Amino acid sequence: MQNAEEFYKQIVDSNLKKNIESAKKQQEYIKKYTARYHGYYVHTLYMPKMFTEKMTEFIFSAANTMYKILEKVITEYRENPEYRKLFGFDERLERLILRENHYDCLLPITRIDIFFNEDDFSFKFCEFNADGSSAMNEDKELNQAIRLTDAYNEFTKTYDVRTFELFNSWVKAFTDIYKTYDRSVHKPYIAIVDFFNGDISREFTAFQQAFIDSGFECEICEITDLSYENGRLISPEGHPIDAVYRRAVTCDIMRNYEKVLPFIHAAENNDVCLIGDFMTQVIHNKIVFKVLHDNMTSAFLTDAEQRFVQEHIPYTVSLTQETVKKHNVLNTKNKWVIKPEDSYASKGVYAGVEGMTDTEWQKEVTENTDNHYLLQEYCEPYSTLNIDITHDENADYKLYSNITGIYVYGGKPTGLYSRIAKNSIISTQYSEMSLPTIIVKEKQQ
Repeated sequence: MQNAEEFYKQIVDSNLKKNIESAKKQQEYIKKYTARYHGYYVHTLYMPKMFTEKMTEFIFSAANTMYKILEKVITEYRENPEYRKLFGFDERLERLILRENHYDCLLPITRIDIFFNEDDFSFKFCEFNADGSSAMNEDKELNQAIRLTDAYNEFTKTYDVRTFELFNSWVKAFTDIYKTYDRSVHKPYIAIVDFFNGDISREFTAFQQAFIDSGFECEICEITDLSYENGRLISPEGHPIDAVYRRAVTCDIMRNYEKVLPFIHAAENNDVCLIGDFMTQVIHNKIVFKVLHDNMTSAFLTDAEQRFVQEHIPYTVSLTQETVKKHNVLNTKNKWVIKPEDSYASKGVYAGVEGMTDTEWQKEVTENTDNHYLLQEYCEPYSTLNIDITHDENADYKLYSNITGIYVYGGKPTGLYSRIAKNSIISTQYSEMSLPTIIVKEKQQ
């Protein structure tokens, strides 16, 4: 891997002026075409994120093991009332999670985020995203944009490059799951459902087109505009919906419960196939990192799975007065990250190493103690060199922190997503950027 990265760097350095010009073409494409997140276009750098086939196979294997453990956690939650108490979900959410399962897959889609050390292949898991898993279009568009650069085209003369297809593969996984649904029809009318508030990103239209290209009618639906009539969930355009690709995350649904009652009632009565169902919240909620270390979880895991959890799930406990005192958290800020039990897009996440003064850290810890927050050991990300000649023609190479997302569709690892940051915490509230992900192999002479 280091050979490929060094070769790419040499290509950039050998004709920097030409590469600066092609970086502008890359940026023009991104501004015009790429997915936007809350109105902002995706920020990237000039060099892609590279993996070898061996690295990819190893990462996918880790995701497979983690996925099977998460399935067991969901099953135990549904079957064991005592185990459910570890999560502390309110009665309404628990009732939705315990609904009868009407198709074969417990966790249709997830993006498992991992800190992967490319030198020794050690790793720690960072987050499990369920139905709201996103950024597929970022990877697609960034891989289109990088093809406009001179360095990439020169690199591919020496290296074979492949990327991941993340849209048609999801349609295939979705429809395979739907076929096991106990009320399936031959050609379901499909709705992609979320809280859009008038801002539908290109990612959703890309998924819609993928469904249409596979022969399905598909509508993008604002979840608050759905209606429920005569045992059918009805779209804003008036179509009865057979299957839902749920992008609305559970915490947003529960916060807007009264506004989405038609959607909830249709799901409760099994009058629509909900992919994924509410049970995915068991592993999406970050409290699962604490629960994975609990003795009740160890009891139903194999010895190998127990070792896997101990080695790869960061130490995580509730942020309480007791744990703050026990671990001297107020005075050891560089050892810890605090985060809400249930959030997304890194909202409310604070890391002591991330430029916080002792006073700022102590304030955030104190305000969030006994307030549904978690205390988690800080994991040092792996760093790689990259260059930002798009925004600064005089830029030099810098080290950027890395995190890798693993898309798992229907239980099968399907693709990778790469994010980086100038800081050690990779989140939208700091300096997060995305890179196109490529799998490289030197061509045979």
